[in-house]
Amino acid sequence: MTTFPDPADLYPDVAAKGSLAAALQEVAKEHGFVLGAAAADDTQPLLYASVPGATPLREDLGVSAGRISRYWLINGWGQGTPLISGQTWELSEVAKVAREWRNGTPLRDIQQSASFVELTYLAEAAEQGPAQLVSAQWEWVRQDAEEAPWPEYRTLVEAAYAEPRLRQLFPYVSHWLLRFSTTTGAPFSPDVVCLHVGKGGYVVKASSYGPSLGETASPEEAVALAARHLPADIGPAVAGAYGK
Repeated sequence: MTTFPDPADLYPDVAAKGSLAAALQEVAKEHGFVLGAAAADDTQPLLYASVPGATPLREDLGVSAGRISRYWLINGWGQGTPLISGQTWELSEVAKVAREWRNGTPLRDIQQSASFVELTYLAEAAEQGPAQLVSAQWEWVRQDAEEAPWPEYRTLVEAAYAEPRLRQLFPYVSHWLLRFSTTTGAPFSPDVVCLHVGKGGYVVKASSYGPSLGETASPEEAVALAARHLPADIGPAVAGAYGK
């Protein structure tokens, strides 16, 4: 069983302020700027804090402290999509990034001003809207399929991409099952259809754990079958997480 050091021993400066949130605000003040609102974690205030984003596109920026050694992590999401992460040994750098996150500074500019910040592959697309986010996700899914040692799977992904009604949805893969969401963020929408490679062909399912809608000899036939089972009024995937 792992035994963690007392957070007050690892972070005496944070403990002196009473919480990581208060320490962030204090270090910002010491460096000549105002961070704004920061919330302390109710159960472990020395280890966790959050800074709210000031735009609808950004959720709270999470800030956490290392449990075994002294460092800080950031994690920022927007509308159910991971956007930025990073690790640094300077709390002042965390405070600067939190200020820019809160102010709505473009993500690429945040990265350029703080080298420890890493952008996810969807980060910049997410700033441009759901159509760009769907396009970026398709690019990732297709590239991942291209690198997979499974030609049947690659042809299935390409056939799905060629179908306009599927291409407008947000694709994602779970256990080699190609799934589609009507929202771009997690949690994703309930399945509309799913596709996967079977033992003797290509299988179309109503959902990941739902019944099979049929099995075909070619990926193009599977995609055509899937398209026929899509709701008549289905449109492009919308931004955000399902149900939020």
